[in-house]
Amino acid sequence: MSDRRQPLVRGGTFAAIGSGGDISGVRGGTAPDGLFVRDARHLSRWQLTVDGAVPEILAPVSDADADAGVARCVLVPRGGRQEPASCTIFREQAVAEGAFVESLRVTCNRVVPTTVLIALTVDADFTDQFELRSDHRTYAKTGAVRSRKVIGGGEGEEIRGIEFAYRRREWCSRTTVTAEPAPDAVEETGTGARRLVWTLDLDAHGTAEVALRVAAHPHGAPEPRVPAGPAEAAEQLAALESEFASGIEIPGGWPELAAACERGLADLAVLQVPATGPDGETLSVPAAGVPWFVTLLGRDALLTSLFALPYLPRLAAATLPALAAAQATEATEGAVAQPGKIVHEVRHGELAHFEQVPYGRYYGSVDATPLFLVLLGAYTEQTGDTALARRLEPHARAAVGWILDHGGLTSRGYLVYRADEGGLANQNWKDSPGAICSADGSRATGPVMAAGAQGYAYDALGRTAWLARTVWGDTVYADLLTQAAADLRDRFQRDFWMPSRGFPALALDGNGHQVDALASDAGHLLWSGLLDKEYGETVGRRLLEPDFFSGWGVRTLAAGQPAYHPLSYHRGSVWPHDNALITLGLARYGLHDEARAVARGLVAAASRGGDRLPEVLAGYGRESYPGPVPYPHACVRESRSAAAPLALLSAVGG
Repeated sequence: MSDRRQPLVRGGTFAAIGSGGDISGVRGGTAPDGLFVRDARHLSRWQLTVDGAVPEILAPVSDADADAGVARCVLVPRGGRQEPASCTIFREQAVAEGAFVESLRVTCNRVVPTTVLIALTVDADFTDQFELRSDHRTYAKTGAVRSRKVIGGGEGEEIRGIEFAYRRREWCSRTTVTAEPAPDAVEETGTGARRLVWTLDLDAHGTAEVALRVAAHPHGAPEPRVPAGPAEAAEQLAALESEFASGIEIPGGWPELAAACERGLADLAVLQVPATGPDGETLSVPAAGVPWFVTLLGRDALLTSLFALPYLPRLAAATLPALAAAQATEATEGAVAQPGKIVHEVRHGELAHFEQVPYGRYYGSVDATPLFLVLLGAYTEQTGDTALARRLEPHARAAVGWILDHGGLTSRGYLVYRADEGGLANQNWKDSPGAICSADGSRATGPVMAAGAQGYAYDALGRTAWLARTVWGDTVYADLLTQAAADLRDRFQRDFWMPSRGFPALALDGNGHQVDALASDAGHLLWSGLLDKEYGETVGRRLLEPDFFSGWGVRTLAAGQPAYHPLSYHRGSVWPHDNALITLGLARYGLHDEARAVARGLVAAASRGGDRLPEVLAGYGRESYPGPVPYPHACVRESRSAAAPLALLSAVGG
């Protein structure tokens, strides 16, 4: 997988291609290639040959070009020093919503006319993204039928392209590939793919062009608008990014932070996906990340909107009603739904449609519901727009009801989750199976009360009390929530604080015992204000000790504990969004030197990665390696990480 580059992304569509512009049909690994729309692969092969052989790459696709919206590379037929290449192929590719376009410009390098045979092997397997993950799961697809047919080619009619289709009962998806000029032939390959063939007669030093347009037609999706070519797609992207960041002024006093903010805004612009509001209105909300999460994830969209709130309040104005529309109204066991609960994940793919995975609307998150209330209160306070808070009052009250009742605050004293056998074992932000553990690595058992979620609940109760008092005119309800928040704070400092370690536990297990790993979640407690001043300052300073702070950021788990692993997803890695929350929390408690230290580490990491923060970094410190070590399975573009520099700007300024 070393051939992977930054994917081409536009909303709910992305193309992951190789350095020569090909798609090889990889079925597993950390970043499978292909054209993906609405959780399915609409191109699984897209392989170019010149004169019957794979061409040599002179100039590979660069990350900078991909960021600008066009993947460019230069190819030549394979040859030797004594026989220079007869032609050069300049390849450009781009995506739009539901579409992929390519331009092949073939230039003759000889002083005599030359004939070049160009062939493109194409296939669409319509594989659901969940089938491509390396988790060894298989899914039965009884009755599924794939078909391929030539478009055009009848008597007196030229071939215009090829259509691939997939049907399983009522589910039907298509991919069409058309070309200008029309291919001379469409050949069968014996593997199910089709090969489009052109014989190009080039004048001496002449040029010929082939334009290819791919339209994806996922089940239930609107017809895509396919650009004429990569140039038009790039123009659309530039206009989108310009409009998205319009009116936002980033201070230039810290140029590296300003560059990270600008890169983050550009990524956020292309990570917007459609969603539906309570009245059926179409909204644009942040997708979680490429490649696996180009969809609405409640927690991710809420944190992204919170980070961006001072600069882009329209993200919150879209995210809140979108999540309100998907709020659970009844209990559903497979989806872990309960009345008032905010959705964790929304999927549109085949496996979700047929309920072979539970993620069509999946509610396996203990923290999305309180974060919904935090964002609603923060948005109202920040913007002075009380209309949204009035409109979503029923949804907010239902969310509070879930926190108090089904969430466990009244019966257990804390927000509680249980492992979901068909879904997520852990339902806080550290959701990998072994993430909630003791210092020795043993996993928490029974119902789990994660520390960070209690901080979110505390903040949610306080902010909703403020809404009830100032917007809804319900002082009785406001007083009830204020008291519930105060009681939670008292209980938490009694039950979670570990006096011998001067630090809060990561969680309580089903028996109320402390899960004693030293973890970065403590910084979330600073962000939410759950700890009193003395405890908060102690925690904040502890997070900057060398076992926690790698130089690039605070590790999810302090080094030196048996559970620590620098390449574990949640047990020693460094997450930019986690560190953004920590930095905001440090600033809240007046620990400004510590906040600046974390911000400097993150900004330095971004500067070494083209000004972009990835989803997660390995936990190795600066003493181990002079640059940040990538985490091998990270999302290359992630909305929370894209918005993290904006949070740093809020915490420490420009």
